[in-house]
Amino acid sequence: MHFDLIDLRLLLAIEDSGSLSKAAATFPIAVSAASNRLRNFEARSGLTLFARSSDGMSATPAGRLVLDRARQVLAETAKLNDTLRDLAGQRRITLRLAATTVANSTFLPAALGPFLADYPEVDLQLVERNSVDVLSAVQAGEMELGVFDGNLPTQGMLSLPFRQDKLVLLVPRGHALANATAVRLQAALDLPFVCLPPERAMQRFIEDMAARNARPLKIRVRAPSFGAIAQLVAQQVGIAMLPEAAAARYALEQPVQIIPLDDAWATRELRICLQSWEGLSVHARQLVTYLAPEG
Repeated sequence: MHFDLIDLRLLLAIEDSGSLSKAAATFPIAVSAASNRLRNFEARSGLTLFARSSDGMSATPAGRLVLDRARQVLAETAKLNDTLRDLAGQRRITLRLAATTVANSTFLPAALGPFLADYPEVDLQLVERNSVDVLSAVQAGEMELGVFDGNLPTQGMLSLPFRQDKLVLLVPRGHALANATAVRLQAALDLPFVCLPPERAMQRFIEDMAARNARPLKIRVRAPSFGAIAQLVAQQVGIAMLPEAAAARYALEQPVQIIPLDDAWATRELRICLQSWEGLSVHARQLVTYLAPEG
């Protein structure tokens, strides 16, 4: 059966006004043209959509079902129109993503670069939070998406796999721990550490893990980035705890070595969280596909 969007808008206008003449005036089209459209629609469908009376027009049971679906079609049409405008660069799109220190510093840049190159109309607000705050921000609608420690409960939200994260020790080459196959954090707590600033989410996590052993980290110096930390470790200022993905890169460039941590909490699955797939914008859905694990 053939119909166009004007037909659907006319049907909804008749329902809203209860009158064919009032509905025609909102377009505006002639009452005769509106009457022909309604009559032809009902004839093609084999349905009577409105009951006519001296009080006006009201939807029949079949008409109510058709009107409900017409609203859905027009709503989807509006979404498609917005998407076409977005892709044509007629308006800017802002997406909001909260992620942990590890995700921001290691895995996310490689995924976000291609996405932002493919969708130049998108501006991305990327903030760093600890995992609990990431989940809270997404649940509250402050962020569309989050990347968090997958060991935490998602509070009823949808979560999808992102990457595997493993924390390791980074020590100077020739350090007393350099020949160890693996160590527990407790065995390193007497050594001086090079750390991130205290407000960084990952640093708070590390210091919490040390506090569980009732022995706080011996922090000799704090540095602003993983790269700066690696340089200081290479100069034998102290040891550090870094994500394995970052540490492996620095071990190729500087005289440092990686020592695996034998603590269960050192291995974490990073996951993506969102309120619901249906509630995401078309661009946010595309971002999720770029964040999905490769292979």
